[in-house]
Formats: sequence, structure tokens, C-alpha cells
Amino acid sequence: MIISTNQPYFAPYPGFFYKAHLSDYFVILDDVQLPLKTTWVTRNRFKNDQGTLWMTIPVRKKGLGLQKISEVRICHAGNWKKKYLRSLQSAYSNAPFFRDHMGLMERVLSLQYDDLLGLNLDIINYISDYLKIKTRIMLMSELGVSGKGTSVIIDICKSLGSTQFLVQSSALAYYDPSRFISEGLELVSFKKPEYIYPQMWGDFIANLSVLDMMFTCGAKVREIVLV
Repeated sequence: MIISTNQPYFAPYPGFFYKAHLSDYFVILDDVQLPLKTTWVTRNRFKNDQGTLWMTIPVRKKGLGLQKISEVRICHAGNWKKKYLRSLQSAYSNAPFFRDHMGLMERVLSLQYDDLLGLNLDIINYISDYLKIKTRIMLMSELGVSGKGTSVIIDICKSLGSTQFLVQSSALAYYDPSRFISEGLELVSFKKPEYIYPQMWGDFIANLSVLDMMFTCGAKVREIVLV
């Protein structure tokens, strides 16, 4: 049984879903600390006529210290939701499949989510269903494990009865294979495909949110992402 993990990115890039597809269980790390610096948990990239279009979900941090991702709350002040919807409309209104999926963004940006995790999971589950990924996606908090680093990964694998942990080859240096071997686990690596597909607006930009691909490629996105 193959396990992989990932923090709950906002509108993730295609490789996020490719890793999930290769796994039997894909565990969302909701019970770990939100990174103090910039993080894909709160932001991602789209594309417009100027090039990269950043979208960042504002969250409450002042006076809250270290927070687990599951504890992070969205800041609703200001008109950022309407601004993001206008930006997406301006950037993708001529994309052939934009209207098929814009309803998702209209919905998640109109609902008054209190927690960032809920918003991100809504998008992740929508995309996973669209890609017909059969992997079971679950939360770390559902497993009753805690900790950080390699120790918590090993505990996640044990709690699910896994024999293999899947990690992207570029991240192998962060793991000590001997730790896994001593626990009867195998560290398995994969190489993320380099996705090339039609985009709006000039030169190709790699690793945008997979929604960029869905807006331009429609149902073909599954065969592109899951190769």
C-alpha cells in the first residue's frame, strides 16, 4: 500500500494531483504548523495578459503566534473576493472551458468560510472528482497522529498499515531512508511530469494552478495530468 502526503494547497498545481493519483491513500497534512513565510497553502498562480496572476487568501495571523493549518481563519475584510472574481473573468473569459469551472470559484469565494482548510478542501475535492482520481483522500487529523518531520510521516504510514511512502524525487534529500527501513517501510520516489498544454496570453508558464489547464483544456486535462 502506497501512502503520500501534502499540505492542503490553495487551488493546487497539476503535480499535486499526479502524486495523489499514484497513491492508495493521500493524506492532507492539516494538523501541522502553517509555514511562517510564503506558502502555497494560502496562495497560487494563474495567468493573465501581464503574465503571472497571483491570488492570495488573506488569513488572520496578528497576535495568534504559531498556528496549525486546521486553525487558520480567513480574513473577510475588504473586497478581495470580488477583485479575484473580476481578475479571473478578465483573464479567462475567452478560454474555451472557463464557464464550465468558474462556478467553483464563484461558490468558494461567495461562501463565508471561517477556516482556510475548508475552502482549500472544497477546491481540492472538486478537482479530484473532475479528474476521476480514485485515491482515498483523508486528513491527518482523522488519524490521531501528531508530531513533525519524518516521525509523523512514519506514524501516518503505520496508522494506515502502509508499507511504502511516496515522495517526489526532488524532495528525497529531506528524508533519511534508514529511518524508514528500520520501521519496515520503503521510501519510493517519483518524478513529476513536465506538463505542456495550450495557455492563454503569450509565453508558457509552468506549474500554474491546475485550474488554468482546466479552463483551457476541458476534459482532456485528465489524460494530461495523470499521463
